[in-house]
Amino acid sequence: MAVQDGQPMNLSDSEDEEWPTEEVQPLLDNKAQTLGGAQHVTNISSVPLIGSRQCCSARWNLSFLMFLGFSMVYALRVNLSVAMVAMVNSTVPQPVDNSTYLAVCPDHSADNSSNTSRETLKVQQFQWDSTTQGVILSSFFYGYILTQVPGGYLAGYFGGKLFLGLGVLVTAALTLLTPLAASLGVPYLVILRALEGFGEGVTYPAMNAMWAKWAPPLERSRLMTFSGTGGSFGSFVALPLTGFICHSLGWAYVFYIFGAAGCIWALLWFCLVTDEPLSHPRISKQERDHITSSVGLQGQCHGWTLPFLSMLTSLPLWAIIIAHFCINWSFYTLLTTLPSYMAQVLHFSIKENGFLSAVPYFTSWVMSIICGQLADRMRERRIVSTTFVRKMFTVIGSVLPAAFFIATAFIDCDYVAAMAFLTVSSTLIAANSAGFSINHIDIAPRYAGVLLGITNTFGTLPGMIAPTVVGYLTAQNALAGWKIVFYISAAILTFGGVFYTAFGSGEPQAWSKGIPEGKQRDQKSITSPTLINHPVWSPDPDD
Repeated sequence: MAVQDGQPMNLSDSEDEEWPTEEVQPLLDNKAQTLGGAQHVTNISSVPLIGSRQCCSARWNLSFLMFLGFSMVYALRVNLSVAMVAMVNSTVPQPVDNSTYLAVCPDHSADNSSNTSRETLKVQQFQWDSTTQGVILSSFFYGYILTQVPGGYLAGYFGGKLFLGLGVLVTAALTLLTPLAASLGVPYLVILRALEGFGEGVTYPAMNAMWAKWAPPLERSRLMTFSGTGGSFGSFVALPLTGFICHSLGWAYVFYIFGAAGCIWALLWFCLVTDEPLSHPRISKQERDHITSSVGLQGQCHGWTLPFLSMLTSLPLWAIIIAHFCINWSFYTLLTTLPSYMAQVLHFSIKENGFLSAVPYFTSWVMSIICGQLADRMRERRIVSTTFVRKMFTVIGSVLPAAFFIATAFIDCDYVAAMAFLTVSSTLIAANSAGFSINHIDIAPRYAGVLLGITNTFGTLPGMIAPTVVGYLTAQNALAGWKIVFYISAAILTFGGVFYTAFGSGEPQAWSKGIPEGKQRDQKSITSPTLINHPVWSPDPDD
C-alpha cells in the first residue's frame, strides 16, 4: 500500500488558490528569532532550513526509522502472498477438467524447475482452493479497516509514537503464530490475519500525526515521501526473501524471521523516538527551535472535537476517497494475488516468483521518489498550481496504468510481455505518491491523520474484496479469469482518475481552519514576493 506524505504550501499563479496562512505564518510573524544563540531577522534567506537539515538531524533520523518501520509493515503484510505458493499442495484449484486448466499455458521453466521446486518444498500440507486462498489473503484487511479512523483520531490527540510502535509490535508478534494458526485450520488463520490487520491499521495515520509535529511545512514532502516509500522497499525485499526462505528452510520460517525482525524494530522505535522535538534528548537546540518556530500552532493536537460534518460533505475530500479506493483496487490486486497469477498462469518456480513479484515494487519505490521531487520543483518554480500538480500525477498514476492492464489481458501466455506490462503498470501507479496520496495535507493539514484514516478506510475495501473476487473469477479457468481481472482493474483505475480530476483540489479548505464554509473567501491569502522568489528549501552548499 500502498500514500502518505504531503506538503501544504500552495504556490499557484491562480488568484483563487489560497496561501496556507496558518503554516507559513510562523515564518513571517516573528520579526526576530534566537537560533543557536544568534539573532536572525525574519528574512527568508536567514531561516535556517539547510544548516539544521543535515543527514544526521533528529527529524531525518526519524524519517529513516519510519522508512524501516514501514518496510516491516509491508514485509509482514505481503509475506503470506508468496508463502501461500509453498503452503498448499497446489496453488491451482481442482476443477473437473483439470487437464484443461493446467494446459492453458506451457511450463516455460528450464528443466521443469517449477515442479522441481515444489518437490523440494517438503511441507506443502494444505488443500486450499483458489477461493479459500482469496479469503485468507483478504482477511488481513477485515481488521485493517477497523482501526483507520480511530487510529488517526487517537494519534492526533495523544501522539503517534505509541500507536505506530504498538501497531508494528502487535502485528509482528501475531506473525510468529501464523504456522500454528494455519495448522489449526482456515478459520484460525483468518482470525489471526484479521488481528494482524487490526494492529497495522493505525500505522499510517500515526505517521501523519507525528509529522504534523516534526516536519517543517516546507520540508514535509521530502521527509514524508522518504518514510512512506518504506512500503515499496519492504515489498521489494520481502517478496524474493520469502521465496528464498521457503525454498531453503520451509515456509514456517518466513513468519518466524519476519516476526522477530518486526519485534526488534519496535524495541528500537520505543527507545529512540519521541512524539515531539521538545522532548527529544539528543536534538540540537538549533534544530529544535527551527522545527517549533516553523511548525507553530499547526503542530498542536487537534483536540477531541472535529468538524466531521464539514469533512464528510467536502467534495475535494470525496475526490481523494474515490481515487484512494480505485487506485488501491489495482494496487491490492497485484500485492496479494500477483504471485498466484505467476504460479497459476505463467508457471514460475517459487524462487522466480518471489524475485519477479518484487521487481514492480523496486521500480515503484524509485518512481515515488522521482515524482515527489518533480512535484516539489514544479510548485517551487510556480510552473503550475498545486491543484494541477496533484491532478496531473493522479492521471499519470491511473489512466496510463489502465492501458497496460488492458494490454496484459491480450498477451495470453507471453510471460515476458506480461511481466513487462505489469511492472510498467505498477511503476506508473506509484506516480500517485505526488498526486491524491499527499492531498490530505494540502486541503486540511491540521487533520491530516484523521483524513488519511477516513480515506484509507475506503482504500482498504479493495484489499478485502479484490482477492476474493480474483479467487472466484479464476477458480475454473485461470487465464480467462485473469483477463476479466485486468479489465475490471483498468475500468476502476480510469474512473478514479477521471473523478479526481473533476473534483479534486489543492486548496486548504475552510473547515480545516475552523472557518464556516460561507466565509472561506473572506480570508485573504498572504502574498510574499520574497518567499516566492527565494524558495527556502533549495540546497545551499555553503550550509
